[in-house]
Amino acid sequence: MSEKIKNTTCFIRNRLNLAPRRFYTDMPGGTVENGGLPAPEVGIVLGSGLGALADTIETIGTLDYAEIPDFPRSTVAGHRGRFIYGRLGGRYVIAMEGRVHYYEGYPIQEVVLPVRVLCCLGIDTLIVSNAAGGISPLFNTGDIMVIEDHINLLPNPLVGPNDEALGTRFPDMNGAYDPALRALAHSVAEEQGLTLREGVYVGTTGPSYETAAEIRYIRTLGGDAVGMSTTPEVIVARHQGVRVLGFSLITNTLSGNPARLGQRASVSHEEVVEAGAAATPKLCALVEQVVERL
Repeated sequence: MSEKIKNTTCFIRNRLNLAPRRFYTDMPGGTVENGGLPAPEVGIVLGSGLGALADTIETIGTLDYAEIPDFPRSTVAGHRGRFIYGRLGGRYVIAMEGRVHYYEGYPIQEVVLPVRVLCCLGIDTLIVSNAAGGISPLFNTGDIMVIEDHINLLPNPLVGPNDEALGTRFPDMNGAYDPALRALAHSVAEEQGLTLREGVYVGTTGPSYETAAEIRYIRTLGGDAVGMSTTPEVIVARHQGVRVLGFSLITNTLSGNPARLGQRASVSHEEVVEAGAAATPKLCALVEQVVERL
C-alpha cells in the first residue's frame, strides 16, 4: 500500500478518534485515545446537489479536506469538501460531502484516494451518489436511478503496479453493484411510495456536456444515464472487497436527437445542482432507510 494511503488513513482516523476495525491496524501515525470511537460500517459519497443528506446524519465529528495534508480538494460548486462521521439509521457512517473529479486536473489515483481511505477505515458497504443526465426515454428529471451496472469511459484507476495489500491484480467487476443491496433499495422505495428506476450509468471525463452524437453513442453502448464521476470510485471499492450500492439523480434528460435539441434549454451546472437539491429529500429518506436495514 502506498505511503500516501497509509498516512492519510492514519491522519483521518486519529483526528476523528476512530478505532481500527478491519484494515491495517498496524499503520504508523500514532494511537487512538481510549480505544477510539466505533469505526464506520458504511461510507457514503454525496454527489452534486445532494449535500443535504449530510443534515440527516447525527454528526459526531467532521474534518475538512483542506486540513488533510496533500489531500485533493474539490473546486466544483456544490461540493463542500469534508468528511462527516456520525450515525445514520442507527449505524456508524462516514460521508464524503463533495468529491474531486478527473476533469479538475487530478491524476486518477488522486481522484479515488478518498474512497481508498474510506475502505481502509474499515467500511463494509459504500453508497455512491451522483447527478446524471438521463438517456433512457423512460426517465424524467427528478427520477432516482439505482445503478445496475456501469460503463467506465474514464481512465481505470488500477492501471499500474498492483498493490496486493489492497486487492487482487484482476478484480472481477461482475455484479459490481451488489444485487442484494439493489433489491433492498427497491423494497424500501416501494414502501415509501417512490418509483425507483434502474439502469446502466456511464462515466465520462467531462467537463463538457455531451454532444447529440455522443448521447446516441452512449445509448447504443447500453447506457441509461451519463455523468462525470463514480465509476473509478466503484472500481477501487470493489478492488478492496467493499460492496457497493449506487444512485443517480436524473437532473436533466438527453434525447440525442438533433431535431429535438432546440426544444429544451442548454444544460448548465447551476440547473443540475438545482434539480439535485429539489429531489434530495426523496433520496435522503431512501438512503437512511436502506442504511438502517443493512
